[in-house]
Amino acid sequence: MYALRQEQAKFTSRTSPTGPKNQPPLLDPAVVRAAGQIYYTYCEVHPEMAGQPSGVAINRVNHRGKVIFTNQPVLLPQECFVPLNQIESYMY
Repeated sequence: MYALRQEQAKFTSRTSPTGPKNQPPLLDPAVVRAAGQIYYTYCEVHPEMAGQPSGVAINRVNHRGKVIFTNQPVLLPQECFVPLNQIESYMY
């Protein structure tokens, strides 16, 4: 019984639902594009932006979202968080 628990612990520690550490979950490319549009529109409208945004919280269905400045945003059930580094890497 103890050996079975050890094997389960090894398996669950290696495979997390979000993948390896430091790697964001895969997102729909359309969602990442929409998040980029939201972010760059925000930058154009608010050139005096104080502080570094961490990313965009975006609705996966209608692609409406907001620029987020906290590291751990609270999301609604249909929302996902697109980190700024993922938005920037997708644009290039």
